[in-house]
Amino acid sequence: MVWGVLEEMRIRSLGVIDDAVVELSPGFTAVTGETGAGKTMVVTSLGLLLGGRADPALVRIGAGSAVVEGRISLPPGAPAALRAEEAGAELDEGALLVTRTVSAEGRSRAHLGGRSVPVGLLAELADELVAVHGQTDQQGLLKPARQRGALDRYAGEAVSGPLAAYGEVYRRLRAVTAELDEITTRARERAQEADLLRFGLSEIEAVAPRAGEDTELAAEAERLGHAEALASAAALAHAALAGNPEDPESVDATTLVAGAGRALEGVRAHDPALAALADRMGEISILLADVAQELAGYADDLDADPLRLAAVEERRAALTQLTRKYGESVGAVLAWAEESAERLGELDGDDDRVGELTAERDRLRDELSVLAQRLTDARVEAAARFAEAVTAELASLAMPHARVSFDIRQSEAPDEASGVEVGGRRVAYGPAGADEVELLLAPHPGAPPRPIAKGASGGELSRVMLAVEVVFAGVDPVPTYLFDEVDAGVGGKAAVEIGRRLAKLARTAQVVVVTHLPQVAAFADRQLLVEKTNDGSVTRSGVTVLEGEERVRELSRMLAGQEDSETARAHAEELLATARADA
Repeated sequence: MVWGVLEEMRIRSLGVIDDAVVELSPGFTAVTGETGAGKTMVVTSLGLLLGGRADPALVRIGAGSAVVEGRISLPPGAPAALRAEEAGAELDEGALLVTRTVSAEGRSRAHLGGRSVPVGLLAELADELVAVHGQTDQQGLLKPARQRGALDRYAGEAVSGPLAAYGEVYRRLRAVTAELDEITTRARERAQEADLLRFGLSEIEAVAPRAGEDTELAAEAERLGHAEALASAAALAHAALAGNPEDPESVDATTLVAGAGRALEGVRAHDPALAALADRMGEISILLADVAQELAGYADDLDADPLRLAAVEERRAALTQLTRKYGESVGAVLAWAEESAERLGELDGDDDRVGELTAERDRLRDELSVLAQRLTDARVEAAARFAEAVTAELASLAMPHARVSFDIRQSEAPDEASGVEVGGRRVAYGPAGADEVELLLAPHPGAPPRPIAKGASGGELSRVMLAVEVVFAGVDPVPTYLFDEVDAGVGGKAAVEIGRRLAKLARTAQVVVVTHLPQVAAFADRQLLVEKTNDGSVTRSGVTVLEGEERVRELSRMLAGQEDSETARAHAEELLATARADA
């Protein structure tokens, strides 16, 4: 089932393109034009729509920003449609509108179905919608890591299942190994840390502070240091309130207030307001008596013992020694002690922890060995099928005698203790298993299989990449394939076979090809011509759909560089006829 088709793109102020609309066929669309006309801007534009890096240098000189708009038709239930709707996007009659704007200052914005979205969401949707292949992708295929990724993608669940389980165990093993190394390599530092903690805890234990004790002692020291002044003030205040027994003539506040109260008592019945004042006067009299009594008790209880003051200051000095080292207050000192005791327990338990971690590490390595072996077995099985399928595709791409194979090998572990066991050997391993995967090509009988980085020419590499993608299309299809000069370094019969194979691929998916070969363009369902105006720009009318005579003229130009050459025209018509016959 096709999960989406890119119907058209509008490109404004991008590179040499001023304002142009690219209308694409659901099948095979070929984009042609003179060198430098802006054909690769089609690839660049689609890359921007798919969340690619925004380069402000792409913005046309004199323009404030470049804008690329795309319209992608999506059937109900398509994964990309569901993900877009989750992000708040709305579909327009079954089509998803995608917009990417790049300012000349480098700012980038993305819109999906009328909703502003992160650029990363476009890249997420790209995995479901389009496979883009260009010269850089060919170079990527030369890297063994990419080749292993391609094999794993082809193998599907047979590899992805154990690879996911392997990844979890691998990450846990790395964490356990790192912790074990940290404990063992820092044993001396940890022992020193433990000694310092023990010393600090012993100091605190010797003083045995209580929470809040420093505050209590500070208040007591303040009181004891001013005992005489406090006692004298309390005695004077008591005499003022209750009178001086040694001076019968003295007048005190209690006596005066009591007299005032008696004066009011006799007349309170005549005026409620005065009765209220009499009640308040009674309350004052009671309050004065209470305060006087407490002042007398305070003076009696006040301890002016200099020995007690000395003991308090000595205790405060001991607490100060602790707060200078371990915290700003006794509370902070006690918190430090609690944390340090916990940390000391961890450090003292290192020996036990080392044993636990060592056992877990060995168990994880054994588990990793089992999973690595499963990965190797699955890859070997998939590699045979993958190589056979790619070899069959190469036969239809004018490489009938070429043979593709995979070299799946493992490297010996640097030491016996650090590797995992695969095939009865102790081998090195990484996050994707223990296998080193390399794609080999024997271009003709008698030629030894060699890595494609060394054994394939540019044209052969283009065809190998196309064959690989065609094989992928059978097991993990995407709706749209975009090839940027996949026919580089190819000509003659090989070019015709590439065109024929792309047309076959277009029966089940949308295929867009930027090409300079007429043999490839002739097989397209639709051919677009990109051409500049006199001022060097590509305008709306500069991307045209070629039909009939116009297409013959463009194919003639591509064949001979001359649009009106009778020989070239005859060859162009023959190419079109051959392509139609294959269809």
